[in-house]
Amino acid sequence: MPLSDDKWQKKPLININGSIRGKKKVVPFAVKILILYIMYELLISYINRYSGIVIDTEEERLVRAAFIPKTLRKRQYFLQQGDVCKHYCFIVKGAMRQYRVDEKGTEHFISLGIEQWWMGDRESIVMLTPSKYNIDAWENCELLTITQAEAVRLQDAVPAVRKMLQSMEERNSISNQTRLNDTISLSAQSRYTSFVKEHPEFLQRFPLHIIASHLGITKETLSRIRKNTIL
Repeated sequence: MPLSDDKWQKKPLININGSIRGKKKVVPFAVKILILYIMYELLISYINRYSGIVIDTEEERLVRAAFIPKTLRKRQYFLQQGDVCKHYCFIVKGAMRQYRVDEKGTEHFISLGIEQWWMGDRESIVMLTPSKYNIDAWENCELLTITQAEAVRLQDAVPAVRKMLQSMEERNSISNQTRLNDTISLSAQSRYTSFVKEHPEFLQRFPLHIIASHLGITKETLSRIRKNTIL
């Protein structure tokens, strides 16, 4: 679910692993705590914004306890095809992709995500079945992760979380329906135009072959569309 924050679009001076960008020294433990505080504050702000409810101090404590921070390096898996997905993740920093690999080894991209989007295979999590997808980090990522059990407990205890999840469900349903309709009824040119309008920031974060696959067209077709658009 998108809602980017400009200050997180740039590389942070201090990484979540405790290192200072451009230096190998490890920063004090207090700085790591500050970074984690900022990560949780972004999540809490997201919950408040999408629920329309400001959570109180005790509810904040429950949210912080339910979400576990995780760092992924570029190309590191969050989920591998054939494994059961155990967590959802909230992207604090970085870019991720969800895709399947067919019998010919071709990657088909199902979902892309950047800051303040969620990733996870809901079918696998809920049904406890092996996932059809890989989810990995396209950039170095800083995440907050939660299990299905914790998510259920949290929405029962925190009305704002329940309202946020309802809002996300509605938005995802509309988005999936729109994407299916676009794939069936729109030309490749129109699909690309719609994608650029909805997610212009993705063009700076993902290469053409990933965007082309996500749109259901070839890289060559996308290159031709972009060339004609520029002209």
